[in-house]
Amino acid sequence: MVIGAGHAGLAASHFLTERSIEHVVLERGEVANSWKHERWESLRLLTPNWQCRLPGHHYEGPDPDGYLTVGEVVEFIDRFAAVARAPVRTGTNVTSVRRVDDGYHVTTSHGEIRCRAVVVASGACNQPVVPGFAPGVPDSVEQLTPFDYRDPGKLPDGGVLVVGASATGVQLAAELRRSGRPVTLSVGEHVRLPRTYRGRDVLWWMAASGVWDQRYDEVDDLERARRLPSPQLAGTPERHDLDLNALTAAGVELVGRWAALRDGQALFSGGLRNLFSLADLKMERLLDTFDEWARGHGRDGEVGPPERFPATRPPGAARLRLDLRSGEIRTIVWATGFRPDYGWLDVPVVDAKGRLRHHGGAVDSPGMYALGLPVLRRRKSTFIYGIEDDAREVVDDLARYLAGAAGGRAPRSAGDG
Repeated sequence: MVIGAGHAGLAASHFLTERSIEHVVLERGEVANSWKHERWESLRLLTPNWQCRLPGHHYEGPDPDGYLTVGEVVEFIDRFAAVARAPVRTGTNVTSVRRVDDGYHVTTSHGEIRCRAVVVASGACNQPVVPGFAPGVPDSVEQLTPFDYRDPGKLPDGGVLVVGASATGVQLAAELRRSGRPVTLSVGEHVRLPRTYRGRDVLWWMAASGVWDQRYDEVDDLERARRLPSPQLAGTPERHDLDLNALTAAGVELVGRWAALRDGQALFSGGLRNLFSLADLKMERLLDTFDEWARGHGRDGEVGPPERFPATRPPGAARLRLDLRSGEIRTIVWATGFRPDYGWLDVPVVDAKGRLRHHGGAVDSPGMYALGLPVLRRRKSTFIYGIEDDAREVVDDLARYLAGAAGGRAPRSAGDG
């Protein structure tokens, strides 16, 4: 049983088929459902097209250095599902998964299923994270999450406060500012990266240098690595940097992390200068890692000379409060992250923070596995580019489990019960 027909679930299905393990893929909506219904219109992948690959399926278009649009991502995943002949049941909502003696009992909107093993591939971004004080925002201010946002034209006239400065936040702030709106961006911890470095896409460096292949059991602080925000990147045809300096130059006002709401006033933390310095330092260390790799592997001649980038410029006097009753801000976009939804999982494998307890994708329940979560087995685990290796290894583990559970006999596959 595979739950979820996004790229992770379909990759699992590919390897299950390759091993002749009978299975079914359950999807609450359609194949690539989140890409079809939960993305804004201008979004493009952060990874270049040449990195778009799934098992036995890769980008074959005319622009390998470009970045797929939402529609092109949907076509890519749909095509993979068709080529792989994945046994997907769309429009099938899983409402409960319970442990039984010999496996799992799955309740869906279309009946009951018994199976020996489950692969949870329902995604890491099922629900947007919104601060607990959001209900206190004045009614005159419209509140949106990235799931609700489509384009600037659908927002009320007036200023916009974007909260969160990871990839989503900076992309939405830039788009809203280009539309002519006043934009304020609330900045917390963030990861700064250049779009290109020494003439190559920065994600080429992540892959070539081995950073992306670092395994979960090699990471010093795994919990922190899994919580890192997505880097400040955008997949534009121009391959421009989209860091805070670029946003400031475009007229976006930067404020600190939104810490509290009091009497209709948004209160922001100070310390932007320290936040910026930390992000810049981490970027410089990563670029040093790339340079060291290029020297050590004789690749300096294939790329441009080493580069360094201007420090992030803090605003002269960042505001510490903003009156949401004044009419200056008409819309808030909460780009404050996402979390998975395991409300249907009636097995005690979710911690107090709503995260699945697993070790490299092996969940803390016999015969249950996960795919598509941050740093599941490697730093690249959540990317389309990174799922193939994870899926192959997780399915290998699953196959060994089934063989052991069957006492050497052929495993009983998922089927209707």
